[in-house]
Amino acid sequence: MNRRALSLGALAVSGALALTACGSDDTGSGTGASSGASTAANSSIKCDDAKGQLLADGSSAQKNAIAAWVKAFTAACPDIQINYKGGGSGAGVTAFTQGTVAFAGSDSALKPDEVTASKAVCSGGQGIDLPMVGGPIAVGFNIPGVTDLVLDAPTLAKIFDSKITSWDDAAIKALNPSATLPKLKIQPFHRSDESGTTDNFTKYLIAATPDNWKYEGGKAWQAEGGQSAPQSSGVAQQVKATEGAIGYFELSYAKDMSTVSLDTGAATPVKATIENATKAIADAKVVGTGADQALKLNYTTKADGAYPMVLVTYEIICDKGNKAETLPATKAFLRYIASEEGQEILVENDYAPIPEDIIAKVRTTIESLS
Repeated sequence: MNRRALSLGALAVSGALALTACGSDDTGSGTGASSGASTAANSSIKCDDAKGQLLADGSSAQKNAIAAWVKAFTAACPDIQINYKGGGSGAGVTAFTQGTVAFAGSDSALKPDEVTASKAVCSGGQGIDLPMVGGPIAVGFNIPGVTDLVLDAPTLAKIFDSKITSWDDAAIKALNPSATLPKLKIQPFHRSDESGTTDNFTKYLIAATPDNWKYEGGKAWQAEGGQSAPQSSGVAQQVKATEGAIGYFELSYAKDMSTVSLDTGAATPVKATIENATKAIADAKVVGTGADQALKLNYTTKADGAYPMVLVTYEIICDKGNKAETLPATKAFLRYIASEEGQEILVENDYAPIPEDIIAKVRTTIESLS
């Protein structure tokens, strides 16, 4: 694990990404875009004479990371085009099991029925999970005059379950004794599409406060009340535009927005930062078997400085039976994003790299794909 001080940047993109080697699409500005270009100039990316177009879909949480990766990769490999739609984890898994994409991104590992479905498109093999992107799920808020806000799991659960409805509620005041909290209606926003971000956000609530979050969890939002928006970018836009709003999304979408610090029971409340998420991800355990590298995260850690509301995005690919026409380009791209160079781009764009012992196994698995 790279423990050095991490520099943070942000790369804002919205809508579907149609990213090509000519770089005609606007992938935003700031550290992410510039670092991708400079990386390509001194790159060790291997194209392996691959060419053609890769279609992919899935996690919107990793869309900004994919944008930075594609910018660097296609500058070095101009004969490969990558179109990553970023329609959400549910859409990505569906597209993968239907055989319409070369790979998919999901913030949740494949479930048993999804693995079974994948066998129909992975000739002689099955879909596997390769952890590639980590990071905190930030909880952004829009309260006039308030920039610092502490919440704990029970209070957060009650807000998103419409049990706490005003920002001057006694429970919120108790956690924020020095804040001037207005008598303002809380406007909670959740994802309207099936989302791995939702799955991981609710896994945190289920683990940290089971008495206050009675729902099963999963990619689809289950609590009643609140408002919804599609994809991480849509939720972030609604929070920015709505007084009293609160919503959850990957940290790279929280630029120019205040985010909640979590009272986890540690010595001090924990902020949603890459450094703090890295401490939590480092405690993850590999629970996948064979080539699968699915992880189990510890959502209830009380370690000082560990931000437990994290997610890991997996690239989903066939271990065997990938389409011959897209396999060389897919392996070249996956090899790059799992490399030290590719993982470093994550740090520059508000994501956490995957721990070294895990990403080393991912690199070995990529070379074995057939």
